[in-house]
Amino acid sequence: MEQIFTVILIGIIIFIFIIFTKTIRIVPQKSAYIVERLGKYNATLEAGFHVLMPFIDKVSYKHTLKEQALDVASQVCITRDNISVEVDGILYLQVMDPMKASYGINNYQFASTQLAQTTMRSIIGKLELDRTFEERETINNSIVEAVDKASEPWGVKVTRYEVKNIVPPQSIKDAMEKQMRAEREKRALIAESEGDKQAKINRAEGDKAEMIAKSEGEKMKRINEAEGRGQEIERVAMATAKGIREIALAINEEGGMNAVNLRVAEQYLNEFGKLAKTNNTLILPTNLADVAGVISTAMSVIKDKGQKPAA
Repeated sequence: MEQIFTVILIGIIIFIFIIFTKTIRIVPQKSAYIVERLGKYNATLEAGFHVLMPFIDKVSYKHTLKEQALDVASQVCITRDNISVEVDGILYLQVMDPMKASYGINNYQFASTQLAQTTMRSIIGKLELDRTFEERETINNSIVEAVDKASEPWGVKVTRYEVKNIVPPQSIKDAMEKQMRAEREKRALIAESEGDKQAKINRAEGDKAEMIAKSEGEKMKRINEAEGRGQEIERVAMATAKGIREIALAINEEGGMNAVNLRVAEQYLNEFGKLAKTNNTLILPTNLADVAGVISTAMSVIKDKGQKPAA
């Protein structure tokens, strides 16, 4: 009897444990459980502690409410200009309504990735190869819009889509590389020609500025020289006039006329002596002894000039 009682007690404990595991549910944060009662939707359990009716209530679906990143497998797409490219990406979505995600579709993750692939093929088919690399943002937005609209009855919100790789065939890669190399060489030649052009312009402007500066310097030099010569002539004239005035004053003083006679006689004899040294032929006056007469004539002229009143 004691052994039978022990077996019954163990059975009761196991039964209580099973009931406990069936009735107690602890839902983690950012998760949701779908509870069915006798095969029909009953409730959505959010994060926390919950008690279910044993053998009647059943947790049929478990969903995470976190944002999910789904890898969209690589696929071959044909562009508008009939070039085959391999395109893959990442789809980001989040469960907003756990009940719709459970009963709206069998597998919302698989359906979303398949819809993203078909939408991608459609968008790539409308673009030329060169534009597929430039229109990544447009492709992403178009896929998000299409998948989000289709997944609304599933209780799923598509947040964003990112194209990872666009891989053209090797032959197209080689052609694109040659094109890029030619474009870089073209830009290099253009840059070099622009630099040469700018250098020539700079040199021409420098030569022009140099010539202008030289002409301005030459002009100022000539002006200064002209002013210098003018001042020189003016000062020489003033000095000559001053000298003449001094001579006139000296002549009018006592003994001045005798000094003039002596000076004229000296100059006459000096010039006559120079003439005799430099020429083979010598012209003599008819009356060589009458030097005093020549001097007297010159002095009479000077005297007449000195006696005329100033105009």
